[in-house]
Amino acid sequence: MKAQYGEQNKLLTGGDSLMAYETEDHEIQYCFPAINSSCIKGKRSSHEYNIIYVFVSVLSAWTVFLNLLVIISISHFKKLHTPTNLIILSLAVADMLVGLIVMPIEATRLIETCWYFGDTYCGLFVITVRLLLCTSLSTLVLIAIDRYVAVCHPLQYPQKITTTKTVISICVSWCCCSLYNIAFVISNGYFNTSHRPDVCYGQCIVLITPVWRFTDLTFSFLLPCIVIISVYLKIFYVAQQQVKVLNSLKGGKCVMEVSVRRKSESKAALTLGIIVAVYLLCGIPFYICSLTESTAISSTTMTLLTWTLYVNSGLNPLIYAFFYRWFKMSVKHILTLKIFQPASSLTDIFTDCHS
Repeated sequence: MKAQYGEQNKLLTGGDSLMAYETEDHEIQYCFPAINSSCIKGKRSSHEYNIIYVFVSVLSAWTVFLNLLVIISISHFKKLHTPTNLIILSLAVADMLVGLIVMPIEATRLIETCWYFGDTYCGLFVITVRLLLCTSLSTLVLIAIDRYVAVCHPLQYPQKITTTKTVISICVSWCCCSLYNIAFVISNGYFNTSHRPDVCYGQCIVLITPVWRFTDLTFSFLLPCIVIISVYLKIFYVAQQQVKVLNSLKGGKCVMEVSVRRKSESKAALTLGIIVAVYLLCGIPFYICSLTESTAISSTTMTLLTWTLYVNSGLNPLIYAFFYRWFKMSVKHILTLKIFQPASSLTDIFTDCHS
C-alpha cells in the first residue's frame, strides 16, 4: 500500500521535492509511519535546511516590516488619508499577511516536505493563500480605476472617487474574494482529502476540477489582467495627449498650475503602473503554470514561481520609497519615534517633503 502511494506522490509532485530516500538502514521514510497511506518524506541536507531557513526568515521579516511601515504611515498621518492611499493601504495589508502567515507555513512545508497540520488546516491555508493573492489582484484593479478617473476625468475625480466609496469598494473586494475562494476550496475537496485515492496522507496540494480550472482562469486571472492592462493603456494615451495640449498653450499661471497637477497625476499613475507591472511579471508565470496539470511541471519549477510571487509582496514598499517622497518622510518620522509626539498625526508630510 505504501509503495503504491509513494509512486502516486512522486507523480503528483513532479518527483522533485518529495522524492523517497533511504536511511542508513536503507529504509524509506514516511511522513506518518503509522499510517498506510502516508506520503514519502523527502530528504534535505543540513545546508539546504540552513539556506531555506535564513532566506525565508529574512524575506518574511523584510516583507512584514516594510509593509507595516506603509500601513502605519497611511493610518497615522491625516494628510495621507486619500482614496488612492487607502487602496495602497489595502494592498499593504495583504502583502504583510503574506509575509506574516503564508511565508512561514509555506517554508515549513518546503523544508519538511510533508504537511503535518491535517486536512482542515490544509483547506484554511489554501483559502488564506488564494484570498491574499486574489485580493492583491483585485486591489490592483481598484488602483487602475482610481488612476483612470484621476488622469482621464480630473474634474470629476473628487465627486466620483470619495473616501467612503473607496472604503466600500475595498470591503466588497475582500468579501467577494473570500466567498469565491471558500467556495473554490470546499468544491475541490480540500477539507476531506482522506477519501481521495489520488492524494496520500501528508500532502496539501492543488488539484482542480476542469470546471473550476476554467472558472479560475477566467475570473481570477484573465478578466482582472485584461481590465488592468486596458485601463493603463488608456491612462498613458490620455496623459500623452494632455501633455501635448499643455505644451501648445501659452505660458500663464493657470496653465502652469494645471501642468503641475497633470504631471503629479501622471507620476502617480506611472508609480502605481510600475507596481502593477511588477506584480504581473511575478504572477503571470505562476498563474499559467498553476492552471496546467500537476504532472506537466516539476515541483521545483512551481516552488520557484510560487516564491517569486511571494517576493513581490516585499517589493511594493521599495517602489513607494523610490517614487514617493512622502513615504520617505513618514518612515523617517516613524523610525525616529516622532509619531509619538502630540498632534504628530496632523503633520503635513507633503510640506516636509519640499522643505
